[in-house]
Amino acid sequence: MPLTTNNDLPDPHSPHLVLSHPTSEELVIISTNTSVEWKDSLTLPVYLKESSFLATVPLARDGGLTPWILVDKALAPGRRQILSSCESFRKRSLTSNAAGHVQENIVHGIASVFCAPEYRGRGYPQRMMRELAKQLVTWQTAGTRCIGSILYSDIGKSYYAKLGWHPNTSNSQVEFKPLSIAKSPSIRDVRAADLQALCERDEQLLRKNMATPSPDTRTRMAIIPDLDHVCWHLAKEEFACEHLFGKIPQAKGASVGPDGSQVWAIWTHRYYSRHDDDSSNNVLYILRLVMEADETATRLPSDAEKFLDGEKYNEQKGYLKAVLQAAQAEAFEWKLDVVVLWDPTPLVCHMLTQMDMNHVVVERDEDSIASGLWYDEKGGICDAAPLWVNNEHYAWL
Repeated sequence: MPLTTNNDLPDPHSPHLVLSHPTSEELVIISTNTSVEWKDSLTLPVYLKESSFLATVPLARDGGLTPWILVDKALAPGRRQILSSCESFRKRSLTSNAAGHVQENIVHGIASVFCAPEYRGRGYPQRMMRELAKQLVTWQTAGTRCIGSILYSDIGKSYYAKLGWHPNTSNSQVEFKPLSIAKSPSIRDVRAADLQALCERDEQLLRKNMATPSPDTRTRMAIIPDLDHVCWHLAKEEFACEHLFGKIPQAKGASVGPDGSQVWAIWTHRYYSRHDDDSSNNVLYILRLVMEADETATRLPSDAEKFLDGEKYNEQKGYLKAVLQAAQAEAFEWKLDVVVLWDPTPLVCHMLTQMDMNHVVVERDEDSIASGLWYDEKGGICDAAPLWVNNEHYAWL
């Protein structure tokens, strides 16, 4: 890439700036630049291998992942400056209206928004995002309507809100400390072979919940917690664990209870730094928590206090505690610093107040802020945001 000075840089409002897709050589440049921020516990050479590997796994492969760059259209690859870059992931989503009519559609997840230091302060990422908002509404739709795009801001709420991606009304999480405790005898480890069936059952439950009529609620939206999402997170986990430990976690989650009353969690191990660093802040993220008997899982205000009765409540509370303690034990075994659960249902929140489990509830204000830009039926940007159902970590990228 040729050296540049500020005098060589184009005006961010120039009509000559366009969105394009990087070549394989440019992808290496982008990954090298972003490694300072996002390589986590990996060295640069290993991070470059991970970047290539993650482009081949479910959700990303077969065109699911699209890399984008803002460039001067007059310059050829190899000579053009990569003024800003990002990625988008095509995600299956559901919407439903007040009558409970469910439709399948597309939401694009935007990730890895980056501007190299030499290009900062000139507004290139803002220009890129505005161009992307216009592009994604028809990108890879193949006859399926795109209803919007989401991202997870690590720079507060206002930057992306000014560009049209407004923060979700809630970005809450519950944190638990890892503990050296024995798992309940009733707990079953979720193995890789179990994931497809659990994800299929989860999608059926989600569709049922989304079909619940609610005249007092606006449009609802949910990212489908499918196997592709789970496998992307687990591929990232396994790559890092193989590098750090020479082995990979066998438990992908935990479950308890019979079909119809089952509680399960699917999780991932995330190493932001080496496990033996003094200041590590590594996380066992619960990607998805499912309680089949949970009537508050519709996320509708009218269902928010449907807390089950007596014996059933106590049964489900016991199941939930066993699953969460299994997560704490897993985090301790794998030298993680905290267990994090995003956006628990009203029933789960209520049960946590009735348990002797130490936990902290946190509202994220600076990082991982789920934000969305939404399109109307004609493809224009609209101000009315849907009710986001299950703002859980599986949808994060």
